[in-house]
Amino acid sequence: MTADLHCHSIYSDGTLTPKELVDLAKKKGFAGLAITDHDTIEGFFDAAGYAAEQNIVLIPGVEISAHHQNESVHVLGYSFDPKSPDLAAFCAIQRERRERRNEMILEKLGKAGMPLSMAEVKALSPHAEAYGRPHIALAMVQHGYVKDIMSAFNLYIGSSRSCYAAGEKWTVAEAIGAIQQAKGKAVLAHPQLLKKTSLIAYLLSLPFDGIEAYYCCFFQQTQEKWHQEAAKRGWFVTGGSDFHGAIHPDVSFGASYTPEDTFHMLHEHFLSHK
Repeated sequence: MTADLHCHSIYSDGTLTPKELVDLAKKKGFAGLAITDHDTIEGFFDAAGYAAEQNIVLIPGVEISAHHQNESVHVLGYSFDPKSPDLAAFCAIQRERRERRNEMILEKLGKAGMPLSMAEVKALSPHAEAYGRPHIALAMVQHGYVKDIMSAFNLYIGSSRSCYAAGEKWTVAEAIGAIQQAKGKAVLAHPQLLKKTSLIAYLLSLPFDGIEAYYCCFFQQTQEKWHQEAAKRGWFVTGGSDFHGAIHPDVSFGASYTPEDTFHMLHEHFLSHK
């Protein structure tokens, strides 16, 4: 029951459709999958029927953009009721905030001598169902403002850079609450990327259900650290590649994955209220 529980489709900032992600899971020999698009669960509905046909176990997933004291924190949600109206409304608000944030970033880029319109950004990614910084970065490359997507983030639109805009986000506690209220399990995403000791301490004090101990290409000793933190709190551990497709070509699907027993538990939890 090997499963990649962290990947993105065209419904957020990935370049593959949900059905193409199912095909990739089957090609890799995986038994399970969760599509964790940012602030939307549309990918689950798109792929659910097809996944069943391909004998791939698909559980609902989402990655909610949150913050604590202006520090970005991502919260993964799994095995919730995908028809929860409250969770749908919660995600819709954040997508609206993301659209406003995009316009703020474009305004800053224009003032910095790199004019772009949202229409141009969308024209370069016509198959996307939602847009964010990776799509803006791609447009910057196409206009010759930067040499590649990574440069766009490192020089201009990455966190704390001159054209970055944080936008409004839910608090971490609000994100956890929304997932659990929808009968789901809340998981702290990629803690390996967090740098501030005070932030980590705060997050480890919150009522998460699990932690993403296995992530992308981090070393085993780093993963083990988070596995131990989970054990102290009675949390389960998940894993995923954070695959985005062509947006981040250096990360392959299945680069990291969730232990079989954890995936089985999450699948059973989903079936319990399906």
